[in-house]
Amino acid sequence: MNEINQSPTYLWVGRILSGLVIAFLLFDAGGKLAKIEPVLKSMEELGLPTSSAATIGILLLVITVMYAIPQTATLGALLLTGYLGGAVAIHLRVGNPLWTHTLFPVYVGIFLWVGLILRNPKVKELFWF
Repeated sequence: MNEINQSPTYLWVGRILSGLVIAFLLFDAGGKLAKIEPVLKSMEELGLPTSSAATIGILLLVITVMYAIPQTATLGALLLTGYLGGAVAIHLRVGNPLWTHTLFPVYVGIFLWVGLILRNPKVKELFWF
């Protein structure tokens, strides 16, 4: 990773944002893997079969770990973007409130990408010419 002109402040803010996203997504994956009752109830309300909780939890866990590892963080971010897009679609389909439920995955995605951009100058080069 080329850290020329990389501000230590930006690097740490990126790490903190990424850490928050990782912690939240690991918590979410853990809830699905543990098949916690509120998680299963939420899945039912969203029209997802509770039998898919473990599969979704494993998928989210693997992709989140990819995002956490610097060498695979960009691929992890791309895959998480797809995952979060699916969450937006599901919330839209059931008519959940826009700002609190439907757009929440978008907020997570923004933190995810801003965190990655601040901690990886190569990713920043993709977005700023």
